[in-house]
Amino acid sequence: MERLRTEAGSDPCEIPWDQYPRPQMVRKEWLCLNGIWKLTFGNMSADIRVPFCPESLLSEMPRIPEYGQEMVYERTFAIPESWTGKRILLHFGAVSRIADVSVNGKLVIRHEESFFSFSVDITENLLPGENKLTVRVINDVSHQHPWGKQKIDRGGMWYTPVSGIWQTVWLEPVPERYIRSLSIRTGSDWAEIQIKGIDTGTLLLGEKALPVRNGSVRVAPENPRYWSPEDPFLYHFEIRAGEDQISSYFALRTLTVESVNGLLRLCLNGKPYFFHGLLDQGYWSDGLYTPADSLGFERDIMAMKALGFNTLRKHIKIEQEQYYYDCDRLGMIVFQDMVNCGEYHYFRDTVLPTIGLLSRDDRNLNPDAEARSNFLGAMERTVEQLGNHPCICLWTIFNEGWGQFCADDAYDRLKSLDGSRFVDSTSGWFRQQKSDVESLHIYFRKLHAGKSDLPLLLSEIGGWSYKIPEHSFNREKTYGYRKYENREKFRDDLRALYLEQVLPLIPRGLCGTIYTQVSDVEDETNGLLTFDRKIRKILPEEFADIAPLLQKAVGDTPDR
Repeated sequence: MERLRTEAGSDPCEIPWDQYPRPQMVRKEWLCLNGIWKLTFGNMSADIRVPFCPESLLSEMPRIPEYGQEMVYERTFAIPESWTGKRILLHFGAVSRIADVSVNGKLVIRHEESFFSFSVDITENLLPGENKLTVRVINDVSHQHPWGKQKIDRGGMWYTPVSGIWQTVWLEPVPERYIRSLSIRTGSDWAEIQIKGIDTGTLLLGEKALPVRNGSVRVAPENPRYWSPEDPFLYHFEIRAGEDQISSYFALRTLTVESVNGLLRLCLNGKPYFFHGLLDQGYWSDGLYTPADSLGFERDIMAMKALGFNTLRKHIKIEQEQYYYDCDRLGMIVFQDMVNCGEYHYFRDTVLPTIGLLSRDDRNLNPDAEARSNFLGAMERTVEQLGNHPCICLWTIFNEGWGQFCADDAYDRLKSLDGSRFVDSTSGWFRQQKSDVESLHIYFRKLHAGKSDLPLLLSEIGGWSYKIPEHSFNREKTYGYRKYENREKFRDDLRALYLEQVLPLIPRGLCGTIYTQVSDVEDETNGLLTFDRKIRKILPEEFADIAPLLQKAVGDTPDR
């Protein structure tokens, strides 16, 4: 196995990810705590580069801790003199999995999930001058909590687990009364912004100043301009409340299911839209969960847009907010997966569905009560953490039966949390009664539309492997659903997949496809980019002409 460096990872900076980490609620003052920390586990102590996990090349760790072993992160910091008299908040983007955070020896917060940000007011724990920050972490890779595609015995479609701090750690000064969070809802010509922490203030949008009352303000832009991948327009605004001030943004766009010439279509801004997408798992060869720098997401997004794609299915992972901000501002739709809890069963969840046994009552598929409870709690937190981002157009609840239970109840619960987006209850198989889409995975046979009373998504297709050994993690093993040794043959067959199989299905109700995948991931060599992101296997001039044909077909659908 070879951990390859991306180009950005070949010249690491002293303080990685030294960029404001919360683009939807920006304050001017902050202090990044990324960089060199001390990490101790067992009888070993070494420097580690935060926010890269110890399993990654970019962490520069000489040895990887055992899973389930306690790791202790330590560093010191000093509060700038200009922050005197302010409340001081300590923020963590994400830590995998259990984190006990102490300041100057006193526990300030315990957090137990791998994919969610968390914060704590540490003002009362601070000392003049130097302060000590300690984070005790255990990654037990528990399947009773959201675990994604991490496995200790990695291989094939399962990847190296990510432990410890893997997103930015930072400090922020705020006044006694401050804006704690924003919740943004939008319609075709309005935005409603709920503000926690303050009751009154002023929202500034261009030349308009609107009063905030009872922590709420409604905005109705004149001549509304809609967000889409083709025109990712954002409305930027500021909120001023007492001594606090933040900047943020929203976008206007609508998502509806409409009958168009006798077919149910997924519509963006009132028009049938073809969601031409890719599976995006968010792994990098040198940083694993974390790209080497903050431009890593942008590079992937723009590489896929250059090929004509307009959608990324963020698969079994919740990203840093920078990812969603980049999709918002650059124009890339996101289908966001919930991260699975519970056990995976190869025969039940893969073999039987692959040979065509796609139906199953799911009430007892995942009998673990704790895993069920944790999954539902994580689903709510996912919507809370990501729901303001206009790029997210669809939530996926369960994927291929992994940890699935009572999908209809989960659908109702998710719709009560967010009724503004499409919901794919069961991506792949084991469909129950409630979903906004019929969602199929087809890898080993010709694509087909099937028969359904719902708009159709082929939410996973392809997975074809064209391996470039010198840019691959595992030179001995190759994982993919069809193997190519010739790039031109791979290119020609990929074009044929869309022109000869995808395109003819659009008049039969197909609304979108998700090709597997953006990049190679460890053993998997079925990406359109290599794992180190150094080689594009398909060039824009060889593929981008397909996208307009797909979009034209969904808009020109004839009567049945």
